[in-house]
Amino acid sequence: MKYVFRGLVPMVAAVFFTVATFAVSPRTISAMAQNDDAGKDNQILADVTNKALNKSQFKDVKAAVHDGIVTLTGTVKVYDQKVDLDKRLHRIKNVKALENEVEVAGPEISDNVLQNKLVKAIEYDRVGYGTTAFNAIGVNVQNGAVTLSGHAYGPVDADSAIAVASNTPGVKDVVNEIQVDPVSPMDDQIRLAVFRSVYGFPSLNKYAIDPGKPIRISVQNGNVTLYGMVDNQADKDAAGIRANTVPGVFHVTNNLAVAGKEEKQ
Repeated sequence: MKYVFRGLVPMVAAVFFTVATFAVSPRTISAMAQNDDAGKDNQILADVTNKALNKSQFKDVKAAVHDGIVTLTGTVKVYDQKVDLDKRLHRIKNVKALENEVEVAGPEISDNVLQNKLVKAIEYDRVGYGTTAFNAIGVNVQNGAVTLSGHAYGPVDADSAIAVASNTPGVKDVVNEIQVDPVSPMDDQIRLAVFRSVYGFPSLNKYAIDPGKPIRISVQNGNVTLYGMVDNQADKDAAGIRANTVPGVFHVTNNLAVAGKEEKQ
């Protein structure tokens, strides 16, 4: 028995010695953690490069990753491509945050020219879909930043207007303030009835020829608002009267502008 106890002593000592040799200093642990973070950042950068920036339109965009935060720099041709980058990055695994510093290049266009171009493009955007006359979307441009306002018949119409603006060269940013009209079978009946009453009136029938439908009709809970532009005051008054004759209409606001007449501020 004594022999056994003597044999255990060096074995226990060996165990303690072995444990002591595996002790790791705090500095080593910190270095290992840093290496692990660097490895994760490198993997994220590889994923961003191969899965998000792997399109020709992003050839001038660079990415950097630090602690899981991705910073994008460089240029794209149109604003929609910058928005697409946001969507692509949010699908990349382990990305904690995104700083999108990409700038929209493209031609320098004056605000006035750009605004007129967008107004015309959005006016005819939904032609052929049956909702053209029921969209009243306003456009304002300041320093290349476009703000869309007014009313859209449905979310598809609003999204379509945003897409037009976002893909137009010269647009640096797009702010969406479009209100989508509430879904209502009653309002839909009123829209069609007002449309027929206004565009079917003899003195206003000429406006029906234009596929852009210059008299726009917006309806929310039985309240009708007329937007757009007509040739003279008589046509404006006639449109308002015709809208008021439709059963189920609670109130009509006539915001039609008259060509050549300055609007009151």
